[in-house]
Amino acid sequence: MNKEQAIALIDKYNEGKASVEEVRLVENWFAQQSEITQQIPQDLDYLNIKQEMWLKIDPQINHLVKLNPNKRKLGFGIAAAAAVLLIAMTAVFFYVSQKDNVAVSLAKNDVNPGKNKALLTLADGRKISLTDAMNGEVAKQAGVLISKNEKGQLIYQATGGVAGNGQNEFNTIEAPKGGQWQVILPDGSKVFLNALSSLKYPVSFSKRERRVELNGEAYFEISHNKNLPFRVIAKGQTVEVLGTHFNIMAYPDEAVIKTTLFTGSVRVASASESMILKPGEQSQLSGDKLKVVPDVDLEDVMAWKNGYFKFDENLADVMAKVSRWYDVEVNYQLQPDPVFKYKGEISRNKNLSEILNMLEYTGNVHFKIEGRRVIVTK
Repeated sequence: MNKEQAIALIDKYNEGKASVEEVRLVENWFAQQSEITQQIPQDLDYLNIKQEMWLKIDPQINHLVKLNPNKRKLGFGIAAAAAVLLIAMTAVFFYVSQKDNVAVSLAKNDVNPGKNKALLTLADGRKISLTDAMNGEVAKQAGVLISKNEKGQLIYQATGGVAGNGQNEFNTIEAPKGGQWQVILPDGSKVFLNALSSLKYPVSFSKRERRVELNGEAYFEISHNKNLPFRVIAKGQTVEVLGTHFNIMAYPDEAVIKTTLFTGSVRVASASESMILKPGEQSQLSGDKLKVVPDVDLEDVMAWKNGYFKFDENLADVMAKVSRWYDVEVNYQLQPDPVFKYKGEISRNKNLSEILNMLEYTGNVHFKIEGRRVIVTK
């Protein structure tokens, strides 16, 4: 990204066409101009710093989600000042954090990203590592063939043989830290499991309902059957659907259970109340209190399934995602600021060092990698 492109971003802001995130980016940069420019040492190599800045700002701009913000205006003088400010801010971060030295240190002890990895526990107690299993047939039980394909999917298919009592026989699939997996259930419904998540389900569904139990996070694409409701039990709540697409985030260490609807309709019920969601809405269950948040950022919710991180949250929430995907322990040598938000997007296929470098660039925090432990310092 060059200076002309930065000016184009400001023009977009002036015309009221900038996304909410782009508006925040521009206004934050401008608001800090006076403070930042006073901190820049006079002996910095600005040519190299400019180049570094454009390379870093480019991915932040190119992948932002459009959200129809209110129109705002800035004069041309302010627009030019904001463009200069991009250089100023990068100069300070570059100078203070000694970024190049930190990047080398992090890369030296790098951690690879997560991958398709899961453990299947059959009804008879047998455990099968899906990571190591060959493609093709994995097992047969209760008249159902279980197979694995090259896409990292576990598929359940009726064989036409003796069905047995499959609705009373349960399988559990677990995606550990640093893992993810897809399951195609006996009714054709698809479930995408995020890291550190598990799904318990019958080998074959009953004639009254389709019921599964989730621990962690999963995205569901449910096959429509108006006569056979699909129910997901997750950490004290029940989500009931007929046929729809939705995401549930219900990790044990998260205070809030979030259910986000993409298409169709679902009923979310806690022990004391229930509500029906419309597409684009998210229910949040905290304790026994259930509320609805309208017009959530669906791209943000879907980021993990689509293969990238999209951050707009505090450090503790960011590092919780990092910990689950990279299978690392996070050790804080500072008190995480619960208010300051880290913003950005990056592929989940990147090594850990690249994620941490981005976070260092975004905020006043530094990292060290020691084995499978990340140490967070000032």
